Amino acid sequence: MKNSDVIKLAHGSGGLLTNRLMRDVVLKYFKDKTVKRLEDSAQLNIESRDIAFTTDSYVIDPIFFPGGDIGKLAICGTVNDLAMQGAIPKHISFSLIIEEGFLLKDLERIIKSASQAAMRAKVRVVCGDTKVVEKSKADKIFITTSGIGIIKIKLGKEKIRIGDKILVSGTIGDHGIAVMNQRLNLGLRANLKSDVAPLNLITNRLLPFKSSIHCMRDPTRGGVASVLNETVDGTRYGIMLREGEIPIKREVIGATDILGIDPLYVANEGKFIAFVAHNVAEKVLKKIKSHPLGKDAAIIGEVVKEPRGVWLKTKIGGVHPLLLLEAEGLPRIC
Repeated sequence: MKNSDVIKLAHGSGGLLTNRLMRDVVLKYFKDKTVKRLEDSAQLNIESRDIAFTTDSYVIDPIFFPGGDIGKLAICGTVNDLAMQGAIPKHISFSLIIEEGFLLKDLERIIKSASQAAMRAKVRVVCGDTKVVEKSKADKIFITTSGIGIIKIKLGKEKIRIGDKILVSGTIGDHGIAVMNQRLNLGLRANLKSDVAPLNLITNRLLPFKSSIHCMRDPTRGGVASVLNETVDGTRYGIMLREGEIPIKREVIGATDILGIDPLYVANEGKFIAFVAHNVAEKVLKKIKSHPLGKDAAIIGEVVKEPRGVWLKTKIGGVHPLLLLEAEGLPRIC
């Protein structure tokens, strides 16, 4: 391998190699006129005072996995956090921390993937930063993003009402199982693939129902069960899920059975949960299913007065609680 094929400390020095890295790799894919200025901040025209703002860091292992990579994940994760606030995602910052010795071809693959995800989500990557740290001071590459969106639907768990239907936009557990299979070399031969995708492609279509959609959440780390527990925490209602209605791929069921884990606690990166007024739930479901990303969407439960907490009605008629896990099932998942 040639010395020119890897990241050197000098790539983060602000000098010639930094300039070449920006020109030959980053700006090759991120072509927005604002980011091309290579300034430390971006001047943006925001047409509304109702702004959603988010920031996140991505440290997934492995950085390449079936269905995606850390670059695609960083863009989609940021877009999805904004979409869950009822916002139209607009602008993203994209910052890299790269370990000395990291392959340039892998960096270019990541940047290209992130660029393609941004174009698909119709968001602008407008600023960023790059730092290089000594070998063994990081693990390959970390990405930090921030995002801004224009809020179009006012959402919040305080808007949830007893009787609301709970919708999920597709099959659950895909991302976590795909990453686990890759990381741990489990050798599961099923078609296990991450679901990482920009959810605004669906949520932007839901504006006609904005008065009837009360809350949206994306069940990433901790999965569906964890995010529902977070949602009902401190409220005066409960959630009853119906096991037979929850969409899960056979491959994921098989993998979780082998591993002895519950798919309701497995991470997702391309699905969301919506709390919707019961009288329009079927219409919202139809609209979600009309997009390819939502073809497997389903109504999986409802908000109930009692019992409080999160509960699952099993296929055989029993009921048991879904509690918060005391420890994260799989670290460095996103």
